[in-house]
Amino acid sequence: MMWPEVEQAQSAWQQEDDKNIARCRYLGTGGEQCQQDVVAVGDLCFWHNPQVYKTGRDIRTRLEEWAASGLSMEGFQLARANLQDIHLSHGQAEVAVNLAHADLSRTNLSGAHLYNADLHGASLLKADLSHANLNRAHLEDANLLGARLYETRLKYARWGRHIRQEREAYAAERAGDRERARALYIEAEEIYRNLTRVSERGGHSEREGWFFRKEMIMRRRQYPLLSLHRGWMKLVDLVCGYGELPARVIGFSLSVIFASALIYFLYGVNSHGGNIGWVPGAGWWRNTLEYLTCVYFSVVTFTTLGYGDIAPLGVMRAVAGAEAFVGAFTMALFVVVFDKKMTR
Repeated sequence: MMWPEVEQAQSAWQQEDDKNIARCRYLGTGGEQCQQDVVAVGDLCFWHNPQVYKTGRDIRTRLEEWAASGLSMEGFQLARANLQDIHLSHGQAEVAVNLAHADLSRTNLSGAHLYNADLHGASLLKADLSHANLNRAHLEDANLLGARLYETRLKYARWGRHIRQEREAYAAERAGDRERARALYIEAEEIYRNLTRVSERGGHSEREGWFFRKEMIMRRRQYPLLSLHRGWMKLVDLVCGYGELPARVIGFSLSVIFASALIYFLYGVNSHGGNIGWVPGAGWWRNTLEYLTCVYFSVVTFTTLGYGDIAPLGVMRAVAGAEAFVGAFTMALFVVVFDKKMTR
């Protein structure tokens, strides 16, 4: 005969085991397990089970109540759900609604309020985000391929250094899978182009410039490494950042000036006082003055002001002519890039 206390203990243990069996198996990124009961299909709860379609009329209300309670919505499977005009908020602006790694593919989120929402790692593939409020949202590593972003508010949204397709493309390229990398670069270019247009319409000029440059980088990396087209696009990036970095134009100009001055210094140029250039056996002070004189000559040549009292000799004439051509082109480029940045 079993003691009543033993029977009660065994009954409690059985109930606890039943609870564990019926509990959703989803684990969050922090290792915490979902506390919801499983549904008839699979071992996941209603919200985490991708086989359960969220098509009920009360889905939006239930999600709003869930968000207001402060519970995590990480990993929720909400693909194709109609969540138009949904308002997901804790009631405290500084606290983000956690939708990290959620599946929102093809979900109707038009007019949704997702201010400060944590959407990092979420799938927004072909989701309708038109007129949605995503200000200050965390969108690091989110999949935005094909997402509709018409009039979407994205002010101060966090993007991270790379979008998901870009990061995966770099990984594929390192692994030697060039075809997969190229396909991902094409997707990344499309996403950045979409974000460029949204930023332009929203008047976010600084973010627009950043997205445009990333779009051009993704396009460049689709070409073979040693192709002429990729090399040319890389040069444009180095010189002016695809028209978005005026400081690079200045840096390029200074590089040309000092590099040309070094060539003049090593090979010598002529002046009324004699040859100017490297003097073997002279002290560092004398040669420093000689180099500074060559820098002066290089500046005058670069800005196409003329040679003045210094003239190049022999092959140095070709160097000076090339520098003058590059200088005229670079100054015109700086005006265009600077005007673009200031009038945007």
